[in-house]
Amino acid sequence: MAKRVRVMSMSVEQPLWRALTGYRVLTMLYAVGLFATAYGTFDRPWVAVAYYAVLCGWTLATLPKVANAASCTKRFLAADLTIALVGILLTPLADAHERIVAGGPTLPSIWTAGSVLAFAVKGGWRWAAFASTAVAVANVFERQAPARDTVHNVILVWVASIAIGYVVEVARASERTLARALEIEAATRERERLARDIHDSVLQVLAMVQRRGAVLGGEAAELGRMAGEQEVALRTLVAGGLLPASRVSEDESQGAVVRAVEEPDEEGPLDLRALLVPYATAKVTFSEPGAPVRLAHAAAKELAAAVGAALDNVRKHAGDSARAWILVEDEPDAVIVTVRDDGPGIPAGRLAQAEGEGRLGVAQSIRGRLRDIGGTAELISVPGQGTEVELKVPKDPGHPKAARGKAERG
Repeated sequence: MAKRVRVMSMSVEQPLWRALTGYRVLTMLYAVGLFATAYGTFDRPWVAVAYYAVLCGWTLATLPKVANAASCTKRFLAADLTIALVGILLTPLADAHERIVAGGPTLPSIWTAGSVLAFAVKGGWRWAAFASTAVAVANVFERQAPARDTVHNVILVWVASIAIGYVVEVARASERTLARALEIEAATRERERLARDIHDSVLQVLAMVQRRGAVLGGEAAELGRMAGEQEVALRTLVAGGLLPASRVSEDESQGAVVRAVEEPDEEGPLDLRALLVPYATAKVTFSEPGAPVRLAHAAAKELAAAVGAALDNVRKHAGDSARAWILVEDEPDAVIVTVRDDGPGIPAGRLAQAEGEGRLGVAQSIRGRLRDIGGTAELISVPGQGTEVELKVPKDPGHPKAARGKAERG
């Protein structure tokens, strides 16, 4: 039965938009009330009345524009800031000169801060710095001099808006991180559920077909071999989680989480498991940690190639019936890959003889590759008991062995 998955929309900045909506309405009422209490002191009150009519109409009509990031467009922000700046510059025409010199409020008063904060919530601290700078220039022009109260108010708006813009950027980054963590958790749970279901049904059937086919022989043996290969492939699919991590981004138009597959970075670290899993077959067992094993791009490629060379030697010298095992260990300071087989082993002195004859498979394809990336390759073989190759690569590029390997290549 298909399992319905519900994707929840997340927006940690939405409370800021609601707060901004309330702030704009309250500061509009405050600016109108402030004018009403000082109506008799204005030289041209009709200028102020006309401006407040526009301000009130604009504020109430554009409440949906400050409801979320998608509605708050650049065009709206520009028009909103323009109304704030016009109100500041109209103040000398409406108010008495004495009140302006004494530090009286501008026509929009603290409503102007709401326009600046809209820039901060929408675009972060850089947008906030731009808007607050424009307000600062208008205030200085309106006063005709940078008075102490003017400078104080300008700096207060500047610092507050930039701080809020920075907090918004941090909140958005945290939201993306949370969304990715939730996605990974959900994917892990689903993979574990599928692994249990498949293990209890399909994998057991394939394993039984493989065993019975080997016993019956003939065409049944070939069918059993194919079933064994499919069992290995299916185990790899459900157990590894080896697909590239997905990228989580936010769709501002809907406030929803959007997921897309992220292509591997050709220069960034690689998950070694994804490079080694293709080597798994019915006769090659691959065992790896449950978490990604990340190595530098070049080191991961060379290590995987060395593993491939070791398996080639198993096929050439141990025979078609030999089995091999690949074990990946993720240590704190290094990655260790062990390739073991149950073949006849290597006779004493055989490797030195092969190098003397010009066959440098182990010397170059395995040890040479590991030396180039600052790693080591140890080969242990007991006649009649198989061969084990241990490949060790330091994680830190500045590790003495890694640095020595780079120097030798240079």
